[in-house]
Amino acid sequence: MTGVYLVKKKSALLDTVVTASLFLFLGFITYRVSVGLSYRWDWGVIPNYLFRWDADKGQWVFNILMEGFFTTIRLSFWSLLLATLIGLVMGIVRTRKRLFFRLLGRSYVELIRNIPPLVLVFIFYFFVSDQIMPILGVEDFIRSRSETGQQWAAFFIAAPALFTPFVAGVFTVALFQGAYITEIVRAGIQAIEKGQWEASASLGMTWWQQMRFIILPQAARQVLPPLANEFINTIKYSSIVSIISIQELTFQGLQVISSTQRTIEVWLTVSLMYLLLCFSVSLLARRLEVSLAVKSI
Repeated sequence: MTGVYLVKKKSALLDTVVTASLFLFLGFITYRVSVGLSYRWDWGVIPNYLFRWDADKGQWVFNILMEGFFTTIRLSFWSLLLATLIGLVMGIVRTRKRLFFRLLGRSYVELIRNIPPLVLVFIFYFFVSDQIMPILGVEDFIRSRSETGQQWAAFFIAAPALFTPFVAGVFTVALFQGAYITEIVRAGIQAIEKGQWEASASLGMTWWQQMRFIILPQAARQVLPPLANEFINTIKYSSIVSIISIQELTFQGLQVISSTQRTIEVWLTVSLMYLLLCFSVSLLARRLEVSLAVKSI
């Protein structure tokens, strides 16, 4: 008991030292910025770009930083959904016995993982906007909807004027992250013991039934932690589409900086907003992981 008490005491002391060191480091950085760079802090401008008073509506409404925050959420949600679907399909394809399927999955993974995401952004932006969207007539369809329909489309996806770059951004982030999710899914499936396949086959199950009822439920518990990390990476990588003028959080932060010249305050605010979003996803993934662990007992 004495040994355990000493270990806990040393651990608590170490935590205190680390925390104090962190605060001292942050204080030193703040001091150097304020004194060394002669930077004059002005946090008073930030709230005005989070919320503003709308005289016509007679209420407070979201300003551009919060609008960018919600655009990031929408962009991340659709990118995550599409990336998970792509990763699941291609991950299963990579585990098939036929050479064609394995080459298809391997080609996708190697191609996407070895192209910079910024290049993918431009490729899909110009390809989607110049080729796919006019053929499908998506923009015309959105613009032809009623005012209420356009409002719902703007709420869940993007405003009609920004629909094309938004879709290009979603495809770019989804394809990029889908390659990594593919490898996670492949590894999870291949980690299942061969006996599980043999036992399910002996029961007369088809391949699809084996995958649906036996393999994927077990693989899901193993791949959830790395998948959660990729979900967070998807949110962070969504900032790269600001280069094609999607008005997400990073883009709006740049607009505020150009208006206020408050570089450090704006970037710290943007960082905290990303932290809030990513940490929420992390907590949700952790709760789901615990729930799956309890059900497996």
